[in-house]
Amino acid sequence: MSTKNNSNASEVFASNVFTSKVMEQYLSKDNCQKLNRIISQGLELDRHLAKDVAEAMKNWSVDRGATHYAHWFVPLSGMTAEKHNSFLIPRNNGGVELKLPLKSLITGEESDASSFPSGGLRSTFEARGITKWDYTSPAFLKEDDSGIVLCIPTTFTSHNGISLDKKQPLMSSCKALNAAGLEILELFGDTSSTSVSAMVGAEQEYFLIDQEMFRQRKDLVLTGRTLFGSNTAKTQDMENHYLGSLDEKVAIFMSEVDQALWKLGILSKTKHNESAPRQYELAPFFEEVNLACDHNQLTMEILKRVARKNGFECLLHEKPFRNINGSGKHNNWSIRTDTGINLVSPGKTTAENARFLTILCAVLTGINKHKDLLKASVMTASNDHRLSGFEAPPAIVSVYLGDQLTKFIETFIDHPNRKNVSMEDFKLPRLGTRGTDRNRTSPMAFLGNRFEFRMLGSASSMAVCNTVLNTIVADEIFNITSQLKNSKNFYQDLYKILAKNFKAHFNIIYNGNGYSDEWGQEAEARGISSVNNAPESFRAFIAPASVKLLSKYSVYNENELLARYKIKTDKYIKWAKIETRTLLEIVHSQILPACMKYSGFLANNINALKQVDASVYAETHVLKKIVKNVDNLYKNSEILQKNLDQSNEISDLYKKAKFFHEIVLDNMRSARDNIDDLEKIVDRNLWGIPTYTDILHRD
Repeated sequence: MSTKNNSNASEVFASNVFTSKVMEQYLSKDNCQKLNRIISQGLELDRHLAKDVAEAMKNWSVDRGATHYAHWFVPLSGMTAEKHNSFLIPRNNGGVELKLPLKSLITGEESDASSFPSGGLRSTFEARGITKWDYTSPAFLKEDDSGIVLCIPTTFTSHNGISLDKKQPLMSSCKALNAAGLEILELFGDTSSTSVSAMVGAEQEYFLIDQEMFRQRKDLVLTGRTLFGSNTAKTQDMENHYLGSLDEKVAIFMSEVDQALWKLGILSKTKHNESAPRQYELAPFFEEVNLACDHNQLTMEILKRVARKNGFECLLHEKPFRNINGSGKHNNWSIRTDTGINLVSPGKTTAENARFLTILCAVLTGINKHKDLLKASVMTASNDHRLSGFEAPPAIVSVYLGDQLTKFIETFIDHPNRKNVSMEDFKLPRLGTRGTDRNRTSPMAFLGNRFEFRMLGSASSMAVCNTVLNTIVADEIFNITSQLKNSKNFYQDLYKILAKNFKAHFNIIYNGNGYSDEWGQEAEARGISSVNNAPESFRAFIAPASVKLLSKYSVYNENELLARYKIKTDKYIKWAKIETRTLLEIVHSQILPACMKYSGFLANNINALKQVDASVYAETHVLKKIVKNVDNLYKNSEILQKNLDQSNEISDLYKKAKFFHEIVLDNMRSARDNIDDLEKIVDRNLWGIPTYTDILHRD
């Protein structure tokens, strides 16, 4: 990159964000210091300061060309929501003034909150929803061809404080992790750190296909994935797409995405070709988890918008194409203090290593105790198609530590009753960030200074899985500190606690091939659930252990968990219905007519050839194949229609979701097999639907 481009990149970075630098221009020095202190320490914002901030925020955004402002939030649909309000306020003399009212900055009322998914938390006639400013996530300007809007990140609740979004539970989990982290640090003699935060960097994978192809595939338009399509002659066989040279048109798209992200203070660092044809990835720097989740929501939105401007369609579905890699969102998670200490990284001294082993023990214990809840946090109808396939990890939760660290823990466990513990007993082998390999088949892999959670799907919000991760680790840190508070021999007692927990939860450590059949059998023997479908996994949200844990830290109460279970299950059912109806529509309006037309052509051709005693061997065999598949496809479509009718008679959500998973999706696969066989032999001009070859290998 040229010097000029570097200069432009640094100048444009965070130019659309209400940063500390911007505050210095629009607020007094005293107010800047107050606001920064409030944000860093999580204090309450006083009304007088908030009024000045509202005026500064309005002036800055209007100076940049903004005409409207919006509270920006993530309801339980998982998609961002915003309602644009003009800065215009009428005056008594008939004129107007530009203003961001204090009340509009701090809180807002969404008059139709019942139109968002609520899982029974809201009745249709009780519609009020409240947005509340999250000042730890900076306001930003959303800029596109339609204009500029000031967006204010907020939580979203009912009028009595019930969570209706993904941000508020995440913030509660961050609060729990902060409290737990500071408590354990104090026991280790750290009096300098004043806050502890989960740090996340999410690698976002996606597909990019020509918009022309996308529009001709009704299944992609309506469901985000192909419901049929035979394999191409060339898929990933040559293994030449990963990190390959970027296509110029794609590179231009990526550069526009970078510019849009940088303006929003999202430090997009890497971009490259992924394993599958037409699959790509971008990855940002690590940042505090609440901000990382907001930024990833914006990233997905920008990918979609910029793709369309460049003649592409960005597919975020986890498995848009069968038999090639799906897309994930690898959630790289660590814990850092405000003094810059990474608590998920081995230290340089034995005391620092003892601290690292304590955090490691909390992570392993928390994951093993709540592995089903962690799995449920990432399961969706679309991610169901990805997990256990190709690059995706299996739907069996385990942790990869690498051979060196695993052997150390084995040794550690062997001496739990040692009478005289010295600091040397906490001495780790030199691991570094390269002290472990990178197990692509592990759902949760330790990479030397962070954990990479690979089960999260590309289309999902990061908030829920990080909410669970934060809470389960915080709980185990609290459990450890509660046993050490009155210790008279700190390291002796710490050794015993860690050895006991490592031994009790060693079964969650697995360094082998997660794709192997043997691992599935071994996991069951270890007591690790191998449930691999969303409807079953969702039940972990309402399990007594989940309710007890999450309500303990005010992350979710029992009703909020029940609501999320209902929403996830209902969403699964709705997607399955949409996919079934879409497939039936395509079968009857496109596929069957094309096949019947071609079979009629072949039948006429056979009759003509017979008139001159010519061979009809090939034509007859092709016609028989078509007729057989058409008959089977029609019968399968009748079965699918009956399935839809049957589903309407099932009132229980869980039973209905299981019905779609076990019966309907299996019947859809049968219909797909018929369609894929027909695609291979029906005249391409009559078929008229873009194939995998058209979509994935079109220059």
